[in-house]
Amino acid sequence: MQDVKNYIEQHKDRFINELVELLKIPSISADTAYSKDVIHTSEAVKMSLEEAGCDHVEICETPGYPIVYGEKIIDKNLPTVLVYGHYDVQPADPIDLWDSPPFEPIIKKTAMHPEGAIFARGACDDKGQMYMHVKALEYMTSTGNLPCNVKFMIEGEEEVGSESLSWFVPRNKEKLANDVILISDTGMIANDIPSITTGLRGLSYVEVEVTGPNRDLHSGLYGGAVANPINILTNMIASLHDENNHITVPGFYDNVEELSREERDEMAKAPFSLADYKNALAIDAVYGEKGYTTNERNSIRPTLDVNGIWGGYIGEGAKTVIASKAYAKISMRLVPNQDWKNITELFATHFESIAPKGVTVKVTPHHGGQGYVTPTNSIGYKAASKAYQTTFGKTPIPQRSGGSIPIVSLFEQELKSKTILMGFGLDSDAIHSPNEHFGIFNYLKGIETIPHFYKHFTELFKEM
Repeated sequence: MQDVKNYIEQHKDRFINELVELLKIPSISADTAYSKDVIHTSEAVKMSLEEAGCDHVEICETPGYPIVYGEKIIDKNLPTVLVYGHYDVQPADPIDLWDSPPFEPIIKKTAMHPEGAIFARGACDDKGQMYMHVKALEYMTSTGNLPCNVKFMIEGEEEVGSESLSWFVPRNKEKLANDVILISDTGMIANDIPSITTGLRGLSYVEVEVTGPNRDLHSGLYGGAVANPINILTNMIASLHDENNHITVPGFYDNVEELSREERDEMAKAPFSLADYKNALAIDAVYGEKGYTTNERNSIRPTLDVNGIWGGYIGEGAKTVIASKAYAKISMRLVPNQDWKNITELFATHFESIAPKGVTVKVTPHHGGQGYVTPTNSIGYKAASKAYQTTFGKTPIPQRSGGSIPIVSLFEQELKSKTILMGFGLDSDAIHSPNEHFGIFNYLKGIETIPHFYKHFTELFKEM
C-alpha cells in the first residue's frame, strides 16, 4: 500500500472538488424545508459509492430519510468491515456569525490548518470524514489493494437522533453482518498527535414548556401578581446545578461509572494546555463540576446544558408583556452505565416536581442514546493503532470523547460487533458552530490511513 500517497497526490484536487460539491447541498435533517436537499444528498452519496467501486448500492427507504447501503464483497471467507457515516448536517444558524455562506464552501488557511481548510456546514461533521472512506475505497478497488469485504451504511438522520436507523438495523441484520464497524465521526488530539476515541457519552435530549396565564398579559397591569413563565423557567433551570456544579436531579448519578485514580492519571498523560484552551475560546476561566479537570469534565463526567431558551417578545424595541409560555431545549450527556431512558424519566419527574403553583410544566423527550466504551485489546483497535503508526509515525493515544454517537451501542446490541472510532477532525474545527471547517491535511491523511486499517485488520483476523 505504499502507492497510496502517490494515488492521493495524483487525485487530490479531484478529491477536494468532489467534497466541495457535496458540501454545497444543504442536507439539514432537522428542518423539513430542506427535505428535498436531504434526499438529493442521499442520491449523491449513492453515485459516489458506485463510482468508488461498490458492486451493489441501493437507497433503502425508511420511515424517515433513506439510508444509503453499498457493498464490495470479494470473498465471503474474508472479514467484512462495515463503514458507518451520515450525510445530514446541523442547521447553520446563526447565519450572521459565519464569515462565509455555510453552503458555499471556501478554502482558507488557519493557524491550526496552515495547509488550508474547507469551511462549510458538514465539512468535518460528517460529510468530510464520511467521504474519506469513499475515496479510500476508490483507491483500494482501482489499484487492487482491497484486502477484505466492505459494506457502507450512510444515514440521513444522525443529527436528529437516528430514529430511522434504529428501525432499519434490527430489520437488516443479515445484510449488515460484519466483523468490525468503522466510523469517522470523532476527532484526534492534534495533527501531530494522533488518537483513537475509545469512549462516547450517551445522550438524553428534551424540550420543556412552562405555561402560566392563558394569554400574554400587560406587564404593568399584571406584573407582580401573576407567575411569569420566563422568570419561573429560568429559576427552575438555575436550580438544576448546585454550588459545585453538581446536577441536582435525584438519582442522576446512581449508575455513573467512577474511574480509578490510575485510569484518570493515564488520561492526564494526553497533551493539554489549559492556557491554549482558554485562549482558543476567548475565556478567562474554565467552569464545571468541582473535583475534576477540564478534560475529565468533558469526557468521563455527565453534564446537563441548556441548548436553547425562548419566550415572550424578542423583536426590535420594547413590548411590555408577560408571556403565556416559555420554552427551553436541554441536553444531558451521559457516561457508561447511565441509561438514557431512565435519565429522561428522572429529569421529567424532577422538573415537574419543582414547578411552583401558578404554572404547568410539560417535558417532551426528543431523542437519546447509550454511552459506549470500546476495548483496546480487540483486533479492530490494534489494526487502527497500526494504521496510525504507519501514516503518522506515532502510536495513537486512546482517549474518551465528550460527544455522542447514540447508534454505536445499538450496533453492538443488534449486530454483535465492536466499533472502532477513527476520527481525523480537531476540536478547533467548530462542528455544530458557525465557521465549521475540516483541514485539507486531515481529509487527505484520513484517505491515506484508512486502507492501512483494512490491511492490518485482515492480517490480524487471519491470525485468530
